[in-house]
Amino acid sequence: MSMVTNTLGRYFAGRFLVSAVGVFASIFVLLVLVDYIEMVRKTSGLASASALMVAETSLFRVPQLLEKMMPFCVLIGAMTCYLALSRRLELVVARAAGVSAWQFIAPALASAIVLGLMATTLYNPMSANLRELSKRMEAELFGAAPGGGVQDASGFWLNQINPDGSVIINAARSEQQGVRLTGLTLFRFDTEKHFKDRIEAREATLEDGQWVFKSVRRFSLDAPPVDEPTFILPTSLTPAQVRNSFSTPETVSFWQLPSYIRSSESSGFATAGYRLQYHKLIAQPFLLAAMVMLAASVSLRFFRMGGVQKMVLSGVGAGFLLYVLSKVTEDLSKAALMDPIVAAWLPVFVGGLTGFMALLYQEDG
Repeated sequence: MSMVTNTLGRYFAGRFLVSAVGVFASIFVLLVLVDYIEMVRKTSGLASASALMVAETSLFRVPQLLEKMMPFCVLIGAMTCYLALSRRLELVVARAAGVSAWQFIAPALASAIVLGLMATTLYNPMSANLRELSKRMEAELFGAAPGGGVQDASGFWLNQINPDGSVIINAARSEQQGVRLTGLTLFRFDTEKHFKDRIEAREATLEDGQWVFKSVRRFSLDAPPVDEPTFILPTSLTPAQVRNSFSTPETVSFWQLPSYIRSSESSGFATAGYRLQYHKLIAQPFLLAAMVMLAASVSLRFFRMGGVQKMVLSGVGAGFLLYVLSKVTEDLSKAALMDPIVAAWLPVFVGGLTGFMALLYQEDG
């Protein structure tokens, strides 16, 4: 009977899943608390900010942050599982019964691949949708202050050319992949590139052939500020072009990435970031399996033989180096210096091969 399906295999798989999910849940709670405290600090001066709304905003922001840490949750969870089994001498009994290391890591490998498939097909779309909800709630919290509150890095910039001149648009936050913007500042220039005026708006929505700005204040050089309820700016931009300018690959669901790649290619936009994200999500189940291999190679040593602390530190160090490698390949891919497929799969092969060679050396000399 296969080790993956028999009673002992199910036991090892269950222990691994409990450890991995436990680490994931612990980090999730920690991130939620830290983000909630930071959001409370930022909203302390807003009378309309309720504690429940702030907590929901933090809760919806964290899943996407935690998605990037999933490989390390599996690494720490697998190390914790095998160290606990070794401490209770269960691995000793399994080895005495003729079970090799390759056999009792097989259930964890299969479980890691299943977790990776669920993370790619279910968790990623959910985290992307929750991130959009958090952006909408942030806009409601900080909408009264253009450019204030929680911003996406340095904001989003867009240069639009019109028949009567040009407009530079800066948005503090983007929702619905750029179709709705909040915290806006516009700089308008005439056809001779002379400054005309500056416009601040609370929010803007892209409709058919026009931007509709709301809660507008106009500043000019020769007149006092003027408040207007709405302001219409004609545009030739389409929602597909706007979403390629304002959306980031991490905020696009796995199921939507192929259409984004096709629309970006047809519009002439760079697709390296979207293609990299797509292949990283495809490779995620195998990356989690590689993390299990790394964890097993440093945590199968018996406690009575000593040196467990050094092995654990080496496993954490290997995981950190693998993270550095993934960031380097990601930057090279976004700079068009490496193919996105190679950038996504290279950390998987390096991590899996390292763990496999270490286990091969330990088990078979």
